[in-house]
Amino acid sequence: METLATTRMSSKGQVVIPDSIRKQLNLKEGVQFLVVGDADVVILKVVTPPDMSEFDALIQQARQQAREAELKQTDITSAIAKARGRK
Repeated sequence: METLATTRMSSKGQVVIPDSIRKQLNLKEGVQFLVVGDADVVILKVVTPPDMSEFDALIQQARQQAREAELKQTDITSAIAKARGRK
């Protein structure tokens, strides 16, 4: 169900999302948005932080790949230091 509403931008660039839209999308105070602008279109996309459990599979996969590549902790520490511009 699509809800249409109008709003205005304040002198500080603030835009109020109408109550009907906030309720429909269950938007609460502090929610973050990605803002995309193109020509005369502005899109607000809710940014939802990932659940930490989603990282478990990625961490396991990275550890497995490190074992298969026979990487050591010192190799990883050196790579991080090099990427940060340290030796």
